[in-house]
Amino acid sequence: MLDALAERNGDGMTVLAIRSAVDADIDTLEEALGNLKSDELIEVRTDGGRTVITVEEYVVGPGESESGDDLFDQLRDRFSL
Repeated sequence: MLDALAERNGDGMTVLAIRSAVDADIDTLEEALGNLKSDELIEVRTDGGRTVITVEEYVVGPGESESGDDLFDQLRDRFSL
């Protein structure tokens, strides 16, 4: 899910767009988005009457972790996505 958001970070995505990009049911999507929001990895805002979700700026960027896994792999492992 975070990969899909990062790919369209400039424009963000609606919940419907995320759901179709990751092929997840709404309950799974709601839980994952809640976790990402509570970990301050995403921002939720209203744009022209629709809710848009974007990745926080500090989440996307160059560099690798000490383990060699990139951030998205670590998040996928943590949230079982």
